[in-house]
Amino acid sequence: MADGEPITPAGLVALEAELKDLETTGRSGIAARLLAARELGDLSENAEYHIAKEDQAHLETSIKRLRQRRRDAVIVEPDAKDVLFGFGRTAEVLDEESGGTYTWTIVGSTEADLAQGKLSAQSPVGRALLGRRAGESVQVQTPRGARGYRVQRLLG
Repeated sequence: MADGEPITPAGLVALEAELKDLETTGRSGIAARLLAARELGDLSENAEYHIAKEDQAHLETSIKRLRQRRRDAVIVEPDAKDVLFGFGRTAEVLDEESGGTYTWTIVGSTEADLAQGKLSAQSPVGRALLGRRAGESVQVQTPRGARGYRVQRLLG
């Protein structure tokens, strides 16, 4: 993979949408709060003003971080013809101990959200599953001990 942060096309769309929201709605909301706080009078003892200024600083930091992530992003297109579970691909994975089946897509660390089925390629489980074929099993050392996972089938 090239230098930079690997990201799926959908992950880049979500990143850009979040950035646009912060740059527009977020900034205008802070500006309205600052204006309202200024109208309350003396700024030196105006808690609402100081809280809004602090929130503005946090917002600008978030915007800078998202812009940096966008600059560092390297879009990785999944290859649906590939027979291996690779970055951006989705697979049905069996937890061999519990018998539970999960549908996971391997994504970059900034996109990861296990509740949404997005497994980080940098996580121990993600690293172990990368490059596996359907039917292949792996053993992964997790905080709760060794776990066995089997790639049941590749999707999409």
